[in-house]
Amino acid sequence: MAIRNIRTDDDEVLRKKSKEVDVINDKIITLLEDMADTMYEADGVGLAAPQIGILKRLVVIDVGDGLLELINPKIVEQSGEQIELEGCLSLPTIYGDVKRPAYVVVEALNAKGEKIVVEGEDLLARALCHEIDHLDGILFKDRAIKLIDKDELEKKRKR
Repeated sequence: MAIRNIRTDDDEVLRKKSKEVDVINDKIITLLEDMADTMYEADGVGLAAPQIGILKRLVVIDVGDGLLELINPKIVEQSGEQIELEGCLSLPTIYGDVKRPAYVVVEALNAKGEKIVVEGEDLLARALCHEIDHLDGILFKDRAIKLIDKDELEKKRKR
């Protein structure tokens, strides 16, 4: 496994739409493993392939319940609403309040090529939406109600 470089907001690859994965082979499996290693090393809860410069519809997420590896994920159902502070490994200096669904259902393939359905509430719902947005070239700051920088966040946390 390898730690990959995370692209930042000035990188044009983050604004491009990713292509579906047609064949799950050793290269894709290694890529998912590298993505997970990179996410954990950066202390994140999710990472999409465009964040490491690869325009493939691949996402890894771990909100504390174990690793999810999603190939070609699609949101097929959503309900409710939540507004929470989000950050992003590709936008390390800003945070923002983002309105997302409180509940989502995502269909995807796992690393074995099997169709899976993931139901997410609260943080998992937010992470699924955030990472799937990356696959379409959308950054959280595009959806943010209000953005704050890292210094403002630290001041807010000290209060």
